[in-house]
Amino acid sequence: MQDLFIGLSKYLFVIIMSFFVLFSFIIMRDKNRKTHHTALSLQFVMIILFHLIAYMVIFFKTQDNTLMIFYGAQLIMLIVFRKIYDILYENNYSKGLLNNMCMLLCISFVMLTRLYDHMAIKQFVIVCISVILSFFVTFIVKKWKRLERLTYLYCFGGIAFLLVVLILGQTTKGANLSISVGGFAFQPSEFVKILYVFFLAAFLSKKINFRHILISALFAGMHVIILVLSKDLGSALIFFIVYVVMVYVATGKVRYLYLGIAGGTFAAFISYHLFPHVRIRVMAFKNPWAVIDGAGYQVSQSLFAIGTGGFLGLGLYKGAPKSIPLVEQDFMFSAIVEELGGFFGICLIFLCISCFLYFIKSALKQKKMFYKLIGLGMSISYAVQTILTIGGALKFIPSTGVTLPLVSYGGSSVLCTMIVFAILQGLFVIDSEEETRQRIEARQTEEVQDMAVTAGIDVQEVIAGGIKAGRNNSLKGKNINMISPNPKQNKR
Repeated sequence: MQDLFIGLSKYLFVIIMSFFVLFSFIIMRDKNRKTHHTALSLQFVMIILFHLIAYMVIFFKTQDNTLMIFYGAQLIMLIVFRKIYDILYENNYSKGLLNNMCMLLCISFVMLTRLYDHMAIKQFVIVCISVILSFFVTFIVKKWKRLERLTYLYCFGGIAFLLVVLILGQTTKGANLSISVGGFAFQPSEFVKILYVFFLAAFLSKKINFRHILISALFAGMHVIILVLSKDLGSALIFFIVYVVMVYVATGKVRYLYLGIAGGTFAAFISYHLFPHVRIRVMAFKNPWAVIDGAGYQVSQSLFAIGTGGFLGLGLYKGAPKSIPLVEQDFMFSAIVEELGGFFGICLIFLCISCFLYFIKSALKQKKMFYKLIGLGMSISYAVQTILTIGGALKFIPSTGVTLPLVSYGGSSVLCTMIVFAILQGLFVIDSEEETRQRIEARQTEEVQDMAVTAGIDVQEVIAGGIKAGRNNSLKGKNINMISPNPKQNKR
């Protein structure tokens, strides 16, 4: 019976993931609130179902009772996380984006438990800390209106973090990526991505003349140069692309986009000749089979895993993902495709696209340029990091060593990605509250206009008075007594 269940589980995973992604796009497209509520509820049921089936398979394979306790802790965390957001922000936040994040976290927990359960437990602890921080971050973005005044604090704070890594950082895979404090290693570049976007958003929302753009390029270049000196070229590429796109959107001038493409091409050419590990990765990308015993081993094993998994996958514990070096970080996508299938991997890509579209949607709906640029910068950063990770696993581009957001193992990565999601939730809350305020003002204006028509007085004058009174919160419900049916009382 257990073998039958394990054999059926991979088909259930594909079905659940397919419908989950389908509902993600339906929710974004359909404006019917009743349909939204049903789709969102079904999505959460699918998350719970996927999580339960996966851990049942893990238990049958390992017979480890402690892993079921671990499953229960994850389930409680997911339910409490969603419930607290409901209590704090009611219907003002994006439940669809929250569901997407929970599904990505569940996939991460399942695959890490299958690979290295001690890493899954460590990741879970960091996620719990991130959940608590998320509530505060969303609240700060919603309430603190002076965030755009801290322009240079974001800039020099980020540069200081990067300099610490350059000087004191530990070398990993040929690059200075992390620093260790009290036995815990973290990557400051993940945190600096957030500060960097806030700096550019604050700086570019004030002025967009050529002198201002030149100054912004200087500060952005300082970030990128320090990352290049640290040999963290994956992060340097993300920072560069984020800057180019944000400047283009802020100014609307396509020449900045062309300059960025030209500058990026030249920088890539220089990096290839300056850094030996870049040449090694390019060589592994061009023909991994020629150097399969050395530089091409990691990419070759990734391609073997993807090819072996096929369309529907081998099933949990039936593949050999551990044969890929650093599979839990750089090549988690390959492990997922090997055991859960190519179709599941395609659905995962569309799930990431859905998150990106939620980010863009939040950015486009903002009235203030500062918030608009924050949403855009976070969107581009998330998209580029996802493309680099999946593209490297599929050999579309050279491997860059960045993680798949919320899915790969990495405390700094998951913490900062959840903070990014919380920031976007804050933007959704701001937009929802603004829409609510506008609906109230429009309704008050209509009420005043109807009463003015009934009384036979100057409609435009009454509308102006009604709007002004509405903003002062003096016209509510039945308290609108500014117009009297008696014409004598309407005279001034």
